[in-house]
Order: sequence, then C-alpha cells, then structure tokens
Amino acid sequence: MALQLGDIAPDFEADTTEGRIRFHDWAAGSWIVLFSHPKNFTPVCTTELGYTAKLKPEFDKRNVKVIGISVDPLASHEKWADDIKETQGHALNFPLIADPDRKVADLYGMIHPNASDTLTVRSVFVIGPDKKIKLTLTYPASTGRNFDEILRVIDSLQLTSKHQVATPVNWKHGEDVIIVPAVSDEDARKKYPEGWKALRPYLRIVPQPKG
Repeated sequence: MALQLGDIAPDFEADTTEGRIRFHDWAAGSWIVLFSHPKNFTPVCTTELGYTAKLKPEFDKRNVKVIGISVDPLASHEKWADDIKETQGHALNFPLIADPDRKVADLYGMIHPNASDTLTVRSVFVIGPDKKIKLTLTYPASTGRNFDEILRVIDSLQLTSKHQVATPVNWKHGEDVIIVPAVSDEDARKKYPEGWKALRPYLRIVPQPKG
C-alpha cells in the first residue's frame, strides 16, 4: 500500500552525513521535508541539493528540518558534497541518508520500477510535528523540483493547521484566504468581525489571519 495523506510517516534507523539517526527522534516535534534524489554526481540532483542548502534560513524560520536520501553509500554522499559546494555555491547543511540496501526507499515507496528498478524517483514528503504525512510529490528524474513551491505549500499547511481557512490558487503568504465551508456565517462573524467578501455562499474571502 502506498503511503497516503494522514498516515504516520514510517520510523527507521539509518546512517546519514550527520551521523546515525532514528527518524522519529530526529524529527522531534518539527515539520519535516524528506526528499529523495535518484543518484549522486548527476546534474539535476546537484542543482537541487545546492538550492535546498541555500534555503536553509527559510526552512529554519518555519521550524522545518530537511533531510535527503538516495540509495548511494555514505562515502559517496560525503565526496559529492564537495561538488555541490563548488558548483552551487552552498555547502550541504542538512543530513543525507545513505540507503544502499533500499530499506528506507522501499518503506516510503520511492522506487518506481516502471521508471527505474534501482534508483529512487524525486519524491517529497512533508511531515507535520504529529508525524503525519501532510503532502506528497513525485517527479521524474529529468525534472528538477521547485523548492520555492515546497516552501509555499508549507506556509499553507502551517496556516491552515491553526485556522479554519483554506488557501486559493497560487496563494502566497500574506495574501487573502478562504473561510472553509464547515464554518457557518454565524461562527465566521465571531472570528472575522470586520467581515469578508462573499463571491458565493461557499466562497468567502478574508484577509489572512495573524498568528
């Protein structure tokens, strides 16, 4: 069975570039981005990991820990880190899981045999502090991911976990949001005494809640 939204993210122990970890202990109440790349010393992967390292301050602001994984051995990760720093201008600043026996990759369904029966696809799992899976993304090897979009989604997930709102198409932090249909007009008046813009009874636009 493929992992689905709301499932508890499977726990595991693994060696990483920052030492051996037990995943749930390492997560320790943070939001997590767990992402796989197909192979070390390949061009698209090198650009992805360099850009992810660049975004570390943005992840830190959101209480997000990032961790990568491929089926390459630990020594390969450590050697490749030099290439990432030299070509992308940002040193690796998050752990990379070494998974040569594919235990973690199989646990998370990161190997898609019809794409490759040996390498991980470009999977992304966003996991909440409750250890539940909040988002999954899967990209082919030929397409680099947009990690700015992953930050945008995290902003939405964190906002909507605290407030009874949803975020509309192309929403960015600070823009108007939607009051969810489960909130009645009566309850909405208590939450939003300044009112809202109703395009339809089910489509009520309100400024992003603070906090």
